[in-house]
Amino acid sequence: MTLTAERHDTALPENAGVFERTDFPTDTAHEQVTFFQDPATGLKAIVAIHDTTLGPALGGTRFYPYADEAAALKDVLRLSRGMTYKSAIAGVDLGGGKAVIIGDPATGKSEALLEAYARFVQTLGGRYITAGDVGTNSDDLDVMGRATDYVVGRNTSAGGSGDSAPMTALGVFQGMRAAAQAKWGTPSLAGRTVGVEGTGKVGYQLIKLLLADGASVVATDVDAAALDRVARDFPEVKIASTVIDQELDVYAPCAMGATLTDESVAAITAQVICGAANNQLAHPAVEHDLGERGITWVPDYVANGGGLIQVAGERLGTSADDVRAQVEKIFATVVQILDVAKRDGILAGAAADAVAEARIAVAK
Repeated sequence: MTLTAERHDTALPENAGVFERTDFPTDTAHEQVTFFQDPATGLKAIVAIHDTTLGPALGGTRFYPYADEAAALKDVLRLSRGMTYKSAIAGVDLGGGKAVIIGDPATGKSEALLEAYARFVQTLGGRYITAGDVGTNSDDLDVMGRATDYVVGRNTSAGGSGDSAPMTALGVFQGMRAAAQAKWGTPSLAGRTVGVEGTGKVGYQLIKLLLADGASVVATDVDAAALDRVARDFPEVKIASTVIDQELDVYAPCAMGATLTDESVAAITAQVICGAANNQLAHPAVEHDLGERGITWVPDYVANGGGLIQVAGERLGTSADDVRAQVEKIFATVVQILDVAKRDGILAGAAADAVAEARIAVAK
């Protein structure tokens, strides 16, 4: 199949609302965006369902202290769109959705709030299935499971498949190996320096895999406790205030998105970028700038699909071994995408988008 899709900048109208907000030319508007509020618990949440062509929308719930509701809305719309593409390219029969809870999980999270949120999720009738994300974990999902049938990623003791971070990290690692093969002719990270930005659930697991493969790791995180854990468990890791501007072979963004900006791209020394963060590009043209500099970027929604594959398997009763085997296929998917991009003279993001869009088009 010849893929000819290209990415373009698309300027949004000033103060664009939900219905006008299509950040890419191939986008359709979201099917449903729902705002929830529960004054008794302080809950303020937004659920965005982007597309259910392939199945019910699945995506994690992000609990984060957004500056305002507009910032939360922008994030949930971008994240839910990414889940549509992630599901399509991962080969699972799910659509794209995401949720955000506005607030600081360190001070605002409570069982009452999580149960109130879950009751709202239940009212959507299965069109949206939640999982964990930044600020939520398997223990929180256990609490949500008291009030909704539509939750995955709970602890094994509660009938779930457990923390999805190890499988997410494995998928990123496989994507990184594929990019290394394309760039340097070998899928090994041995002898390479990798900068891991964000050492939370996924970043920590990724560091473990990188060290086992013989890589040198530089790590950073805004959370001092997360960095202390890395320093304690992996004393060979270099701790830094930033990593994106370090002397690196690989940059692995594993925290919040939009770290790849016009300014940061100019300072990057890494020749491969592959990480777990969603929406890594501040805007689509940044990928063009990376290409001009000869930097191989693995599209984020391809690399970080391991957790989705796990929770999709949870719904179907797939064995852990079969889930792991499917996650490891991310290596072959990234190889295919990079080969097509090189052959057709297009960006990796365009090649990945075309694969995902083709699957959705067939289903429609």
